[in-house]
Amino acid sequence: MQIHTSLAALRAARAHAERVALVPTMGNLHDGHIALMRAARKHANIGAVIASIFVNRLQFGQGEDFDKYPRTFEADCEKLIAAGVDLLFAPDEMQMYPQPQHYYVTPDPELASVLEGAFRPGHFQGVATVVLKLLNIVQPDVALFGKKDYQQFLVLKNMVRELALPIEVVALDTIRAADGLAQSSRNSYLSATERAEAPRLYRQLSTVVEAVRNGARDFTRLEAAALAELELHGWKPDYLTVRRRADLQAPQQPDEPLVVLAAARLGTTRLIDNIEI
Repeated sequence: MQIHTSLAALRAARAHAERVALVPTMGNLHDGHIALMRAARKHANIGAVIASIFVNRLQFGQGEDFDKYPRTFEADCEKLIAAGVDLLFAPDEMQMYPQPQHYYVTPDPELASVLEGAFRPGHFQGVATVVLKLLNIVQPDVALFGKKDYQQFLVLKNMVRELALPIEVVALDTIRAADGLAQSSRNSYLSATERAEAPRLYRQLSTVVEAVRNGARDFTRLEAAALAELELHGWKPDYLTVRRRADLQAPQQPDEPLVVLAAARLGTTRLIDNIEI
């Protein structure tokens, strides 16, 4: 695997590949990331799979965990090599932001201001800006993202479409541990006791999904019951809600595709998850 830290070196290496699949990450890789790398190989075929590792300051809000976000570069490289990644782009902040960033991507406020956007103001602007920059640097044919960050995926998919970027956006289903916990870099923050409790979030989402599939339509009651169960076991939920898949607004029609999304703190760790219905 080639490792490049500069834009010029990455672009020079990318020029030799006819077809490129890109998986952007912030490192601290887990099984979900590796599943994306392996899926990228299928989309790249005999071309190049490129991964990026960059902890993006722009998407962290005040009081969030930018400085303590796990940096595990050597272990990440070993995982990427085992997954068959061809090129790793690992720039530092001076490469990505050689001067203060004055131009930003502003996502659709209707999508980006709800759920995660309500609790993390400016987060999606930072995500969209860095991803657009990575797409411009790498110029992939395909970009792959996980559905665990469901709202983020929608923001990025819509950005690519509305800006007419010649890139196919591919989503991969959430990769879970055997007990249902969604793979996440922030799982490493959990204590042993918290890790044993953490799958409850998935179980509460599953309870709501099963009820909706069985015909329940009182979403407010279902959401309240799930939130109360989390709070009873020491969680501090931000939301657990049923929304339309298309735009994450409240459901309006009986047969529209839905998704149940949640975010909650367990101790000091904030976990998010979702299940499509």
